[in-house]
Amino acid sequence: MAKILVVEDNNEINQMLVELLSESYHVVGAYSGTEGLLLFQQESPDLVLLDIMLPGKNGDQVLSEIRKASQVPVIMLTALGEKRLVSEYLLNGANDYITKPFDDDELFARVTVQLRHFRQDLKTDSLRYIKNIMVDMSNFEISRNEESVRLGKKEFEILTYLLEHPNQIFTKEQLYEIIWKESYLPGDNSLNAQLSNLRKKIAVLDSEEEYIETIWGIGVRLAGDKR
Repeated sequence: MAKILVVEDNNEINQMLVELLSESYHVVGAYSGTEGLLLFQQESPDLVLLDIMLPGKNGDQVLSEIRKASQVPVIMLTALGEKRLVSEYLLNGANDYITKPFDDDELFARVTVQLRHFRQDLKTDSLRYIKNIMVDMSNFEISRNEESVRLGKKEFEILTYLLEHPNQIFTKEQLYEIIWKESYLPGDNSLNAQLSNLRKKIAVLDSEEEYIETIWGIGVRLAGDKR
């Protein structure tokens, strides 16, 4: 369930927003800019509803501090007389605004749309591609078309590290120490076993292409370009 932070100093409006959104989201209310920033750090919300005129830190200061740490959607709550500030806030990083008094359905729709866009952006950022296979960095999966395979933790770490260094050859000793974060002991077969399992799982999706290339006498590297 997505988490929403409401930063609004008017008790009635704050409570109304919390009640309205709590039917579908986990909602936390703050009554000042200072409290809002503290809860933002503690709660890591997925969206912020932010009033412009606040005690303590004002909306502009709160928005600036949020943008230093996160790109979560921020919807400004503005009174009619504050609409002249809207363009400034949008240019400074706000995603949307709604004018008080607002329609409940409209506010709920704007929140839903911003959360949807944010999740789509996060999903896109978590995807990497090599040849015919997509790697989802968020859930340990590789996929092709409609078929997917879940990787083990070490398998996933090996693949993603090779993706991050697509042209580099690693000795098995180097790769072991990077992934296991401990010194390699001669005769340890852990890396070979993980590489074998990883190759088999990739082959389930694409048996025609080579994805992890062995450079005989040296080590291994990614076989193909990262996009």
